[in-house]
Amino acid sequence: MANNSLTGPVSSAYNINYQVILVQVFVSLFLCINFLQITTFLMKDFFYRTMRYILFAVTLVSDCLFLLMTDILLILSYFRFTIQVWLCLIINIILFLYTFVTPVTLTAMTLERYVAICMPLHHGQLCSTGSALHCILIIHGLSFVPCIVFLSIFFVSATRSFYTQSSVCSVEIFITHSWQGHVRSALSQFYFLIMSIAIVFCYVKIMKVAKSASGESKKSSWKGLRTVVLHSFQLLLCLIQLWCPFIEAAVLQINVTLFINVRYFNYVTFILAPRCLSPLIYGVRDDKFFLALKYFALCGLYKKLLH
Repeated sequence: MANNSLTGPVSSAYNINYQVILVQVFVSLFLCINFLQITTFLMKDFFYRTMRYILFAVTLVSDCLFLLMTDILLILSYFRFTIQVWLCLIINIILFLYTFVTPVTLTAMTLERYVAICMPLHHGQLCSTGSALHCILIIHGLSFVPCIVFLSIFFVSATRSFYTQSSVCSVEIFITHSWQGHVRSALSQFYFLIMSIAIVFCYVKIMKVAKSASGESKKSSWKGLRTVVLHSFQLLLCLIQLWCPFIEAAVLQINVTLFINVRYFNYVTFILAPRCLSPLIYGVRDDKFFLALKYFALCGLYKKLLH
C-alpha cells in the first residue's frame, strides 16, 4: 500500500538523492496549498456549516497527515535511520488509517452529491452540520477496521522483545508471514470494491436526473455528474495503488535499478498525485470556495464580494 513506497534498499545514491529532493518539493507544494485551503475553510462560517465543505476539509487534513507520514518514512529509509519498532508501529497505524480515510470520504462526498441532486427535499435534513459530524466519525470508524484486523494478526504472531528492537521503519517488518500480506490486500480491495459500486450507483442515478432536468436544475446536475467522475478517477488511482507492491515485487526480481525507478514512479503517480486532486476538484471548481480562496491568498486585496 501507500507506505510500501520508497522504503526499500537504496542502490543509486545520485538518482535517489535527486528523487528525494523532487519529492520534498512536491510535498511542500501540496502541503502549502492544503494549508491555505484549510485556512480558507476556517475563515468563513458558511463553509463549516455546509456538509460538502466539511467533508472537503476532512480530505485536506487527511491528505496532509498522509503526506507527512509518507515523507517521514521516505527520509528515514533514505538515510537508513533506525527507530524502535513500537514507534514505527505508531507511524504505520496513522498512515494505515489515513490511507483509507481519503477514499472513504470521497465516497461520502459522492453520496452527498447524490442526495443533493436526486433527493433535494431531504438534503437539508440528511446533510446537516450534525449529520456531517456523525459522518466523520463513521468515516474514521470504517477506515480503522482494516487497521484493527491487520494489528490483531500482527499482535498474535509478534513477541514482546520485537517491539524494542531497532529497524528501518517500513510496513514490511510487520508482515512476518506471506498470508498476512494477502489478508491486508484482500481487505483493502474489498473496501475499494464497495466504494466503487457506491460511486457507480450515484453516477447512474445522477445521469438519469441530468437527462430529465431542465434549466438551472440541469446545469447543476451535470456539474454534480462531472464532480462524481473526478471522484471516480481519484478513487481509481487509489485502487491502482493497491497493486503497486505486486508490480514492484516482480520488477525487483529482474533489476534493482529498475525496481527503484518503478517504485518512485508509483509513489509520485499513485500516492502523491491523488492527494493533490482534492484541492483541484473542490478548491478551484467550486465558485464560492474559489472566491474565498482567492481573497485570502491575496491577503484581502481581492475586493469582490464573497457570498
